[in-house]
Amino acid sequence: MILIDAVTKQYPDGTTAVDRLTLEIPDGSITVLVGPSGCGKTTTLRMINRMIDPTGGRITLDGRDIREQPVTALRRSMGYVIQHAGLFPHRTIVENIATVPRLLGWDRHRARSRAMELMERVGLDPALAKRYPYQLSGGQQQRVGVARALAADPPVMLMDEPFSAVDPVVRKGLQEELLRIQSELGKTIVFVTHDIDEAITIGDMVAVLREGGRLAQYAPPAELLSRPADAFVEDFLGVDRGIRRLSFFAAADLELTTRPIVAVDSTAEQMAAATVAQTPYLLVTDTEGRPLGWADAAGRAAGDNSLIDFGHGFTAGTDSLRAALDSAVLSPTGWAVAVDREGRAVGVVAQETIAAAIRAAHAEQSPADARAQAVGA
Repeated sequence: MILIDAVTKQYPDGTTAVDRLTLEIPDGSITVLVGPSGCGKTTTLRMINRMIDPTGGRITLDGRDIREQPVTALRRSMGYVIQHAGLFPHRTIVENIATVPRLLGWDRHRARSRAMELMERVGLDPALAKRYPYQLSGGQQQRVGVARALAADPPVMLMDEPFSAVDPVVRKGLQEELLRIQSELGKTIVFVTHDIDEAITIGDMVAVLREGGRLAQYAPPAELLSRPADAFVEDFLGVDRGIRRLSFFAAADLELTTRPIVAVDSTAEQMAAATVAQTPYLLVTDTEGRPLGWADAAGRAAGDNSLIDFGHGFTAGTDSLRAALDSAVLSPTGWAVAVDREGRAVGVVAQETIAAAIRAAHAEQSPADARAQAVGA
């Protein structure tokens, strides 16, 4: 466990970056520091590996004051990932990843083998091993940064806005990759971001900091969204925090129907049978079952083959009510399309059914963040 105990950082000009901050960061968890610019997120992160020394308080790692350890040994025991990856431009990808193991005295063969293993773990094609950073996309470079941080198998990883410089699609993929890796390795991760959506997506615990480095609230994401500590936290979470809260309710029990689903090559009889379903629309799929779009049932029967965009689907069995609701809201028909992991349509569900499921979920319980429960168990 990392304990940040009444830590303060004040600069000679009188500026207080962090003000008596106290946090207990559990082992094997992702703890996210979030807040507005100037709230001391990065300063706090850098004090953990002594890139910056506090002016008050202390930080302990597994009960031992970090000031008792040689600073070089401390830093090598912690993976560090920053925005833009911070790769060495004159070294190949495999050499970049092998940097810390080589500094720790690993022989060249062992370090390179470890680097190649980690390239696969973070989703990088091994064929990229001999390329240089400038030959990779931004998302690939960030994956290299994560692999390099993992190379010596450190128990702690510090991540300073590592995904903020990439586009939203790549960012989502990197977040999913981080959660997958964490589920396998169980590192203690301290993650800095300014994005509350990113914080609640990946965090087991979220620390919201105010300007001046004071702690506003420290809680699991679901609790943060349902019970903000004060007006500052509520304002920081935004007016759509109720929608974000739906991320913690599963959509697995939604009642789906397959009756309106027809393949593009369906017979007239199959079309007619589907037309009597609960919706005036038909979801048309390709021959492999992947949705193409909605068709007006009456128009389809009359020979009109035009399609209306279905928006996007949600993954049946794994996605949340938030994802299902988003799918329904973006669908011109008001019906969400449920798909399997291969993108094949497995059913559709009306906006009204999703609304009823949301009401039932609120009535039954307050949402519990399963990952936070696991950390506290």
